[in-house]
Amino acid sequence: MSRATRSLLVAAVAAASLVLVSCAPVPEGGGSDAAGEGCVRMVTNSGGLEDRSFNQSTWEGLQQAEDEYGIEAEALVSTGETDLAPNVAQAVGSGCGLVVTVGWELAEATLEEAGSNPDVAFAIVDETVEAENVKPVVFDTAQASFLAGYLAAGVSKTGVVATFGGGNQPPVTLFMDGFVDGVAKYNEAHGTQVRALGWDKAAQDGSFTGDFEDVNKGKVMTEGFIDQGADVILPVAGQVGEGAAAAAVERGVSIIWVDSDGVETLPSEFHPVVLTSVLKRTQDAMVEIVGDVEAGEFTNEHFVGTLENGGVEIAPYHELAGLVTPELDAEIEALRQAIIAGELVIESPSAP
Repeated sequence: MSRATRSLLVAAVAAASLVLVSCAPVPEGGGSDAAGEGCVRMVTNSGGLEDRSFNQSTWEGLQQAEDEYGIEAEALVSTGETDLAPNVAQAVGSGCGLVVTVGWELAEATLEEAGSNPDVAFAIVDETVEAENVKPVVFDTAQASFLAGYLAAGVSKTGVVATFGGGNQPPVTLFMDGFVDGVAKYNEAHGTQVRALGWDKAAQDGSFTGDFEDVNKGKVMTEGFIDQGADVILPVAGQVGEGAAAAAVERGVSIIWVDSDGVETLPSEFHPVVLTSVLKRTQDAMVEIVGDVEAGEFTNEHFVGTLENGGVEIAPYHELAGLVTPELDAEIEALRQAIIAGELVIESPSAP
């Protein structure tokens, strides 16, 4: 199967001919003063474009950049490991001034292509690659998931909550660290003993499905947690999390979504069980980065989303707002402000 066959063209080309971008050399100190006028290419990881997670939110950000800057964006969708490197090479071969890759799976291919193409600007989402022309886009999700853990402990009727991941990787376990710390903080503040299943922060080990696509694995794992009494579950597993939502609907518990607002991205039948979502505002980062490239101001300085700069946050409570008392909501807001002020530091070995 050819590269072109494996790659899905998502956005229609706005003009009849493709505008190729001429790029200036990378200046000393890292970054690029190249103008990216014309086009940008994005390469997804194996989760696909409509993963209701960071691939989707990254693409939505590039679509916003299309409108704001008049660029033409296309996405190359990787359906498996063998697509990754060829898709990055194809993205570079397009002649665009900016190539965006998504996820740890693409780190090696991004580093290789960046080294071979110093005149192209790269951004990689949710992973750190150190190169003069690569900008890592990462998020301190432990800050927001700390708030979500406190919330989960505060609304739990059983005194048991849970979390699981798709794989034991820093962008995943960062959520889990923050979540269990938030539960612990609630216990400390209220003298309770809410248990958090699925993650041992000290051991940096816990419950994982082993992939980010098999929805049934998420359903089975969530059912196991519910059988142990959990009534709020945080899946950090991309599409696998839909299995958790399905189990929650069937068993009358709630979930906390990640990356994007689950009420905006999940099918409507799951909306009643979404307590909140731990947001990574990838869209805003993409618009900012495209703007920098267009202005010739791209650098390899890390973009780190935090509560302070709005890069991470928790979503509204939507249909489950009735579970959250005004007192609990006020406590969460006070914790948010303490984190922003630096008075409360959420620590994790996976922090960016």
